[in-house]
Amino acid sequence: MKSIIFFLYVTATACSAADLTGNWLVATPNGDGTVRRTYFNLKQQGHRITGTIRATLHLYSIDKSTGGKENFTITAAMPILGSERRVTYRGKLAGDELQLVEVGATGARPAMTAHRVPEGEGALPARIEPPPLHPVRDNGLARTPPMGWNSWNKFANRIDDATVRGIADAMARYGMRDAGYVYVNIDDTWEGERDPRGNIQANQKFPNMNALADYVHSKGLKLGIYSSPGPNTCEGYEGSYGHEQQDARTYAAWGIDYLKYDWCGAFTLYKDSEMRAVYQKMGDALLTSGRDIVFSLCQYGLSDVWKWGPAVGGNLWRTAGDISDSWESVSRIGFSQERLATYARPGHWNDPDMLEIGNGHMTDAEYRTHMSLWSMLAAPLIAGNDVRGMSSSIHDILTNREVIAIDQDKAGHQAKRVWQSGQQEVWSRELAGGDTAVAVFNRSPQDAKVSFRWADAGIRKAPSRIRDLWRHAEQKQTGPQYSVEVAGHGVVLMRVG
Repeated sequence: MKSIIFFLYVTATACSAADLTGNWLVATPNGDGTVRRTYFNLKQQGHRITGTIRATLHLYSIDKSTGGKENFTITAAMPILGSERRVTYRGKLAGDELQLVEVGATGARPAMTAHRVPEGEGALPARIEPPPLHPVRDNGLARTPPMGWNSWNKFANRIDDATVRGIADAMARYGMRDAGYVYVNIDDTWEGERDPRGNIQANQKFPNMNALADYVHSKGLKLGIYSSPGPNTCEGYEGSYGHEQQDARTYAAWGIDYLKYDWCGAFTLYKDSEMRAVYQKMGDALLTSGRDIVFSLCQYGLSDVWKWGPAVGGNLWRTAGDISDSWESVSRIGFSQERLATYARPGHWNDPDMLEIGNGHMTDAEYRTHMSLWSMLAAPLIAGNDVRGMSSSIHDILTNREVIAIDQDKAGHQAKRVWQSGQQEVWSRELAGGDTAVAVFNRSPQDAKVSFRWADAGIRKAPSRIRDLWRHAEQKQTGPQYSVEVAGHGVVLMRVG
């Protein structure tokens, strides 16, 4: 993880008897009616400073310090997702107020003011012990991989009610709904505070979740939402910790159809080995919510989730870290999925993360490879672009019905790599009804001619029909061996019978 350096500067008011000991709060408005809170719980003993720093979901322990109240440096660390994140702060104390200026890779940022608050404020909540393990009943949903759209890749924390409505309009208008993309999923930063009875509220960006769900449903689509089993989400918003049943009932009352449940808010309280029990709580809660809600486990492939995902009620589970809109990211994640093929089946899917198609940093050939590989993997097809203004070529990639049919094949088999030579490889997937999907990938940036035997793809006799799914054309059969030109970073995807 990258180190982050912050510099603390203080007002000129002097108070010679004071030191750094105390609990300090920086409260930064998010612009949606919520506040991001960072707590510095410090104890000064001469030139030694100890304590913790809680920045939303991150709890750092100070392990190095120099100086005192006039000029100090502290460094803190925390484990995170199998790695370690470290932060360093420098500053001075004057009076009972700190003016903080964060300096990072992009230079100085606006000054922030920290005030003393009561000891104990901002501490992590008491740990709730995970429940005993038991199998959660299958919810009967997602018998083919879920298809839809998610806000994060394109909009991140800029998502709001109006944008979601616009996306729903576009998905209906431009044929995405009719091609199978039915879920419109709101990712992190929708959350507000809880009311006095503990019910989660949406923030100012989403004034009425019931009305939004009704609007999305009126378009023939379904609405998804996001939370975490921890006290906070990845972006520091309110998580579902200790409120699993309550939140599931709220989602059902709003009309929610899909929940993405992100582990990153829980690692300050739980070990990875406790992940299954923690996810089980929400799996149980969704089953008793009174509404059918697809359960998406977002925990980056930790703890061999594919082995226990179905047992906690999961319909899909992340198999890797976050994707990005680059050939390196898509190819690294996508081509590493073969070992998980045996865990995919109707209702329960390996999820190599959302689609980046149309976000602008890859070529159309690379985006066709992205779509082809995810379809061969029987992966969820969750678009992540701004579908309101996508180009005709991106529209054609996302809505290619012949390619989508491979992904949605009811047999639910995941493809396997059957042939490889250098940077060229062939993947094969058995389809319901006896056909076989065959994908010829060229991972080299240069065009290449690829030749292989049908037998290597598990096809024992020469096929009678070869359909190129991107060209929408029948191909001639030339015997037991097949040769084809494949563009750099490109694919030829065929349905063979």
